[in-house]
Amino acid sequence: MEIIDSFLLGLIQGLTEFLPISSSGHLVLGEALLGGKLDKNITFEVVVHFGTLCSILVYYHKKIKEILSSLWGLVRHPGEFSERTAHDTNIKLSGFILLSMIPALIVGLTMKETIENIFLNPFMVSIMLLVTGAILYLTKFRDYFPNSMNASRAFGIGLAQAFAILPGISRSGSTISLGLYLGIERQEVANFSFLMVIPVIAGAMLLEIKDMIEMGIQIQALWNLIIGFLVSFISGYYALKYLIIMLQSKGIHPFAWYCWILGTIGIIYFY
Repeated sequence: MEIIDSFLLGLIQGLTEFLPISSSGHLVLGEALLGGKLDKNITFEVVVHFGTLCSILVYYHKKIKEILSSLWGLVRHPGEFSERTAHDTNIKLSGFILLSMIPALIVGLTMKETIENIFLNPFMVSIMLLVTGAILYLTKFRDYFPNSMNASRAFGIGLAQAFAILPGISRSGSTISLGLYLGIERQEVANFSFLMVIPVIAGAMLLEIKDMIEMGIQIQALWNLIIGFLVSFISGYYALKYLIIMLQSKGIHPFAWYCWILGTIGIIYFY
């Protein structure tokens, strides 16, 4: 892998992991357009995923610290379980996150390979980008209702996350859009969308680490790995920060035009 490949893949991973434009779709289209010249390997994928995971952990470090503190208090005082789970918002949030993971876990374990075999080609990805654009654009017409997160809404957002296993369907776009459709406040749904992906990225990364260990680590590629990590971490952090600012000021529907344009170009090019 060349240095420029490491930079490009790290940048694509960092920007598209959080912006509602589908990271998987961009990687498929990018490799297809370059004729498969981007020489990815499992070690590199682990590193760039770790970079985006670190960007979430840094951005939400205060909230994560609060959640862990509340969970530790629950462990230390099991006799107060009912009271703490009823009144501690951080414990409730943890429960909602666990609930939201169920659909993605089921789909990931039972259907992932089948779905990727059917949809993991640039033409189908281009079509799915049009679908992502429609999902995003429809949020423009959704009136705001002051609903808060609860178990049923968390599970529904988890279903949206599972739907995003389709390459070209944005995970952040699907989860945030459904939260907005359900009338959840923008900041709350954005925070939930990115906090709920932490165990998902971590879990996927652990599976990749298993494969990486089996294949062996190429020490000579260390410089490429460092570049990939730094680029994915820095670009991911600022993409996350920008998206939340954008969501608060204008919403996420403007990203629909990007998805539609890229999807249309892909359909014409790969038909």
